Formats: sequence, structure tokens, C-alpha cells
Amino acid sequence: MKNVKFLLSAVCALFAVSAMAQQDFSDPKYAVWGDTPEERQQNILNSNFLKESCDNKDYNAAAHYLKELLDKCPKASENTFVRGTTLYKNKINRAKSLSEKNMFIDSLMLIYDLRNEYFGDHPKRGTAYILDRKAREYLTYKPSDRKGIREAFRAALEAGGDSSDPETVVAYFSNLCDDYKNTDEVMPDEIIAEYDRLTPFFDKNPEAAEYKSQFDAAFGLSGAASCENLENLFKSKLAAAPDDEALLAQAVGLMSRAKCDGDYYFSIAEKYYQVKPSSETAMFLAQAFQNKKDFAKAKTYLNEALEVEKDPAERQKLLVRIALVGLVSNDIPGAAAAARQARDLNPEDGVPYFVLAQCYASSAAACGGFTGQATFWAAYDTMAKAVELLPSDSEYIGHAKSSLNTFRANFPSSEECFFNELQEGARYTVNCGTAAGISTTVRTR
Repeated sequence: MKNVKFLLSAVCALFAVSAMAQQDFSDPKYAVWGDTPEERQQNILNSNFLKESCDNKDYNAAAHYLKELLDKCPKASENTFVRGTTLYKNKINRAKSLSEKNMFIDSLMLIYDLRNEYFGDHPKRGTAYILDRKAREYLTYKPSDRKGIREAFRAALEAGGDSSDPETVVAYFSNLCDDYKNTDEVMPDEIIAEYDRLTPFFDKNPEAAEYKSQFDAAFGLSGAASCENLENLFKSKLAAAPDDEALLAQAVGLMSRAKCDGDYYFSIAEKYYQVKPSSETAMFLAQAFQNKKDFAKAKTYLNEALEVEKDPAERQKLLVRIALVGLVSNDIPGAAAAARQARDLNPEDGVPYFVLAQCYASSAAACGGFTGQATFWAAYDTMAKAVELLPSDSEYIGHAKSSLNTFRANFPSSEECFFNELQEGARYTVNCGTAAGISTTVRTR
């Protein structure tokens, strides 16, 4: 069978030679193949022979034709390099010794470098594409060369920019984190700096959410992002440039994600807010002070940000956070007022309804008697709306669903409704607490 394949190949080659004899290689369109018509004809034949040799797995012959083409007309065809990578990947797999394998690996890397040299300006498969492929091959064939892997991926990402393959970004960063954990070649500040540098890539490519999760997981598991490491990293830098807005932003962002709550974090977070007041920074600070149960300070920052924020979407986020802080600090009227404003700005967000329902239920106890029991009708209706709107992965959805059963258990009994001259299904207006004025439906437990 093998002899038949080579026979067919030889026949095809003869036909190719015969067909080419009829062509005019002095035509300028063949100029990339050589200086003279004779050179062009021979080089095009060698290109055909390279293809045939690869197809027939005769990689020794293919290597001969590849060398001829690289020496005489490397700019002629991108396929020369495509077939060159096929050739050397097969030679790597068939190598009989480690030294021979390493030689073929070096040849494969050289093919990528030459392809980039001659076809790096290709509109679709240019430098970014070529270096991406090279980095992946480097990781596959040279897994122990950790520095070389990092350099290959960095070159690929620099070339690709915001259009890089998210898989390549994750591969680079995961390997960087592995090197931090397993070698002395990578320091924690490099992990932190690269995480901060690459995070905006995923903000600009929201469709890569799955890869963003892998990226964040690698960072978290690396151990580099501890509050101690972050504090050590930024203390000296900020001491030298205390008003550097970009540096403060980086420090606050990373320490917030690491859920730091030490005095140093609070000092730089408040400093950053002074340098650049924003709703985002106010949210960071509010969460931090809320964690310390300093609710008054949390609300101060949120309300300050609300006063100057003009964007409706950002105002809605601030109002939601004000409502949540009010709820946990038992400021029920304040929580309800903020939740209503947030609901009005975005009626499709389930969190304001969640807060309102909790406020209604909380004020029901203060109302007492049948009036208080009736307030649970409004609480139930509002929480049902929250359950309808909250996404399945919301941190509030479990509590919201269990609250429905709790609220229903506090409905008035049929006897209590009878004595208050109310029939099931009738309309009722709550007249007590934060739910006062809410119209609801009479139900019994």
C-alpha cells in the first residue's frame, strides 16, 4: 500500500511538471517565487513536492524541500510555514533521542519566528496569531523552560492586545501563578501587578466570563493576593508617592477584592476617596465600614457619593447599598425610603423589593394586633416580587424564598379576619408602619 501511495505521488508530480511546462513564469505574478522563470518553476515544483511529502508522511523528503523553499523564496507562500510546523511536530513525535527531540523543537520554534518575519503583516493570521500558536507549542514541547514559557506568552499577549484569545490570557496567568507557587523565579508583586494589568481585558471582553472565572481562581489560589503581601507591596510605593491617583486606585481595588479590613486599608481607601471621590470608591468604603459594623460611617460615604452622582444606574446602586446598610443597622424607615427610590430607578432589580419586604415585616411587630398581622400581606406580596426578579445565583434568593413561608405563617386567621369584618380576597390598605398606604389582598394563614 505504501508503494502504491508513492507511485501515485510520483504520477501526480509528473502531471504537475507537465502542466507547469505550459505556464509563462516570466509573468510578474510569479515574482515571489524567484528571480528567473527557471527558478520560479523549480521553487513552485518544490512547494508541490513539500505538500506531497507531508501528505505521504515522508518527512525526511519534506525537510529537504522545506529547506530549499526557505533558502530561496521564504516570502512566496504562507503554506510553506504551515507545512513546516506539521513536518516538525511529526518529527518531534518520532524522535529517537532527547537530543534529537530538542533539535526538532528548536526547528519548530524557528519556523514560527520565520513565519512571523515574512507573514507577520497578514490581516488575519499575522503576528498576534503566529505568536499565540508559538506560545502554546512552547508550553506543550518545553514545559520545563518556565522562563521561556512566560516570555512566549507575554510576546503573544503584547501582540494580541485586547483582541487576544481569552484562553491564552488564562494560560499565561495560570502558569505565572504556578511558577510563583513552585519556583523562586516569580515574586508576589509580579502576580499582583499582572492581575491588575490583565483584569481590564475581561472588562472589555464580557463574553469571556468563563475564562474570567478561571483567571480569578488562579489569582486566589496563588496565595499572592494576601492582605499582608498587598500591604507590604504598596506601603513603600505609596510612601514615595502618597498622592499618586493610579497607584491608590490599584491598591484600593486589589485590597478590596482581597477583603482586607486592617487599618492600613482604611487609611488608603479614605485617602483615595479624598483624591478622587466616586460612587465606586464610596461602595468599597461602605462595605469595609459595614464589615466593621461602623454603619454610620458607611452611610456617610454612600450619601456623600449620592449627592454628586448624576448617572441613574450608579445612583440606583448607591441607593440599594444605602437600603441594605439601613436594614442591617435597624434603620427601618431609612432603609425603606432608599429601597423605594432604588426600585423607582430600576423596577426590574429584585434587591429593593427584598429590602422593602424585610422593612414591612420588621415594622409589623411594632404595629401589633390585627394591624400588624395584616402588614405581612404587603410583606409577602413584595417578597414574592423579589423572588420573581432575583437571579437564581443571587445571595438573597434563598433568604427571600424562606421568608415567604415565614410571612404566610404570620397572616391573620380566618376568625381574626371575620371579627374585623374582612372577607378573603377583599382589598385592604395597610395603615401602619413602613407599609402604610400599601394596598393588598386579604388572606388567611
